[in-house]
Amino acid sequence: MTENKNRATAAAILPLVGGAGNVTSIAHCMTRLRLGLRDRSLVQDERLAALPAVLGLVEDTTYQIVLGPGTVARVTPEFEALVAEERATAPAAPSAPLTAAPLAADGLTADGLAAQGAAIRAERKARNATPFKLFLRRIANIFVPLIPALIGCGIIAGFNGLMVNLGWLPAVTPALAAIATGFMALIAVFVGLNTAKEFGGTPILGGAVAAIIVFPGVAKTDAFGQSLSPGQGGVLGALGAAVLAVYVEKWCRRWVPEALDVLVTPTLTVLVSGLVTVFGLMFVAGEISTAIGDFADWLLATGGAAAGFVLGGLFLPLVMLGLHQALIPIHTTLIEQQGFTVLLPILAMAGAGQVGAAAAVYVRLPRNGSVRRTIKSALPAGFLGVGEPLIYGVSLPLGRPFVTACVGGAFGGGFVGLFNQLGDSVGSTAIGPSGWALFPLLAGNQGMGVMVAVYAAGLAVGYAAGFLATYFFGFSKQMLTDLNADDDTGTGLIAASGAPAPPAPGAPEKAPASL
Repeated sequence: MTENKNRATAAAILPLVGGAGNVTSIAHCMTRLRLGLRDRSLVQDERLAALPAVLGLVEDTTYQIVLGPGTVARVTPEFEALVAEERATAPAAPSAPLTAAPLAADGLTADGLAAQGAAIRAERKARNATPFKLFLRRIANIFVPLIPALIGCGIIAGFNGLMVNLGWLPAVTPALAAIATGFMALIAVFVGLNTAKEFGGTPILGGAVAAIIVFPGVAKTDAFGQSLSPGQGGVLGALGAAVLAVYVEKWCRRWVPEALDVLVTPTLTVLVSGLVTVFGLMFVAGEISTAIGDFADWLLATGGAAAGFVLGGLFLPLVMLGLHQALIPIHTTLIEQQGFTVLLPILAMAGAGQVGAAAAVYVRLPRNGSVRRTIKSALPAGFLGVGEPLIYGVSLPLGRPFVTACVGGAFGGGFVGLFNQLGDSVGSTAIGPSGWALFPLLAGNQGMGVMVAVYAAGLAVGYAAGFLATYFFGFSKQMLTDLNADDDTGTGLIAASGAPAPPAPGAPEKAPASL
């Protein structure tokens, strides 16, 4: 039954994106089906957004359909199978667009939101196409595929720690510790593989060079007058080593004769990149990684409340600017060094502010049926850390509620940061999840009860601050008059089916609170 449901979802999506002939690439992340499209004009956004399984639409370097965690991993294989089947039977041309009846508009509410959506669309698409932000996306593409393993190993590590503290199954806990830490011990290799793939090199060569960093025998080598340690430089060193390997490989492909390429190119790539890694990158990247960890500890120990307030309040604007992706390698470095990242629980408060703001919008617009249906359908996902439906379907199009939601995130982040400043570090063993989904991944320097209590209280502060800020400051009198009209016809923010309106194309990927 579930398989049929996922196939039906894929079958409903395919013709609305122009058919198999219009799809050039298929991938997925934690929550989104990412499609490369030959002709963007063939996509029918309104009909796509109206599908029950679709939580939102985001247009970036790829066309992204928000399906939610779990669902996207099941729908993607079905979608790939349908694309392959359609290409086998009709490989010639992309499907013609279906004629879609325009959505009804109802006065100022729909017109005003449409105008705001168009402005957001144009501004964000231009803003996020800069070389620097495109580079950050490439860095994010290296680390995002690692998130499922980080989550799984993190949950096992937390469960194992609980069993050790309680003295349960002492014969099993060593095995669970090995399962939980095995991936992190070799994460540099996976970063090297993904880096080489992303930058156009041979993945296995990137992995081979990055493996040098975690090889125990590297401890016999000295660099800059110091003995190296296995793992020194971590994921940053692996990233740099693999990028260097890509450039060496490309140089070899250009100059080495074809008859010798199969022997010379991989040998020179691993040798040159490996020597630079051992005698340079490992030391430099190790110093940078140590500085990142020391700075994060110092920042939260000396100004945790203020730092948390700023980080929690600015995280969603960073997402809108596409700059949040720079945090992903920082999170990964902290997890590699300390076993958890203290930044993620603070940044997760941004989602709590959105939930509180949405609840206030629901209360303030009692006669706008379309907005209230959107909020009711999107709140469960919001509590679990999937914020796209609330952000792009409610707060961002309305404008002021997005700002007041950020205020809620700031107060929640300040609360969690305050406890870090007082010595109760609350972190996460993985990146990706947010909201309630982060509870199984909590870690820190205190017992699980303390960490759960601090994080839960931070969420409550974020909910409350977001609600109060939006209730009292999220609407002008004119907005309330215009938006609080009797609207139960499916107009306004959503289509008649009750599905969220599509997000503004051009809005960048949201990292689960990291991301």
